[in-house]
Amino acid sequence: MPATDSGQRWVFGFPGGLTAEVHTRGARLHALWVPDRHGTPADVVLAPRDPARTADTARYFGSTVGRYANRIAHGRFSLEGTPYQLATQETGHCLHGGPDGFDTRLWEAESVHTPERTGVLLHLRSPDGDQGFPGNLDVTVSLLIGRDGELSFSYAAVTDAPTPVNLTNHAYFNLEGEGAGDILDHELTVDADHYTPVDEELIPSGDHRPVHGTAFDLRRPLRIGEAQARPGADGGYDHNFVLSPHDDGTLRRAAVLHAPATGRRMEVLTTEPGLQVYTAGQFDGSVLGKSGTPYRSGAGVALETQHFPDAPNRPGDPSTVLRPGGEYRSRTVLRFGTRL
Repeated sequence: MPATDSGQRWVFGFPGGLTAEVHTRGARLHALWVPDRHGTPADVVLAPRDPARTADTARYFGSTVGRYANRIAHGRFSLEGTPYQLATQETGHCLHGGPDGFDTRLWEAESVHTPERTGVLLHLRSPDGDQGFPGNLDVTVSLLIGRDGELSFSYAAVTDAPTPVNLTNHAYFNLEGEGAGDILDHELTVDADHYTPVDEELIPSGDHRPVHGTAFDLRRPLRIGEAQARPGADGGYDHNFVLSPHDDGTLRRAAVLHAPATGRRMEVLTTEPGLQVYTAGQFDGSVLGKSGTPYRSGAGVALETQHFPDAPNRPGDPSTVLRPGGEYRSRTVLRFGTRL
């Protein structure tokens, strides 16, 4: 666990299985080596070659984002009759917790190891008023690899005042290998009957709509390039998909990503009600990846398990409010395998 500009660097895994590299600045998944159908490992997580880029155009790559993943319109919401104004980005909205969100922070870390699981436990204290959010918030995130080929993300938080909380990991994946090209030939399945339409500023523009008959129907495996070329997708996705509800906190399948070229397959399971699919249409080559390849449009895909965008302003959506005496809990599992 040597110290770098990215804080401490933790590498963990099992021989013949998955191996991860996590940085404590941003509680960031920097790399993940996954075997292909022939047993040959490759790093499938995008990250910049220069760690300093995580302070600008690559700031969310692999990071834990919060206090509130996704967008809060105009950075404003009311809670129990009190209005709050959050810090906002240049768009005028609050994205991923604000301009100084959890992705910029140096998290404390300790190792976790059992015969079947190995990884790292990270902790962060977010003080009252942080980016405009009320209450002191204590957050823990664990990233654990199992001998069974799974990478799990477990989140927990407690507060001393009511506050919205919505945490996720913002990794971009390319199952052909980081820097191998684009993900247009990857097949994607999303287990969602509805999605969240957005306006030109990516703020929800109305109620959830059925995916049937739209560009957002990904309930059967479809090449990403083919899917996002359909009318209505505007050449790419940056949308929330509404997953089938489970109210007991159990994991359910949200998505499957498959790269036919390598056979690698990633199944996404989560306790969260939503999945933000972002196919990196805004990548313009300005970020040089770990392999030295510029990341261009479609270089990876983010599958962010979370609550819904702008939920603090939408009473009909599942609540994101955490109160004193309660505990925020969320879990997402990435299950890896191969196909011939």
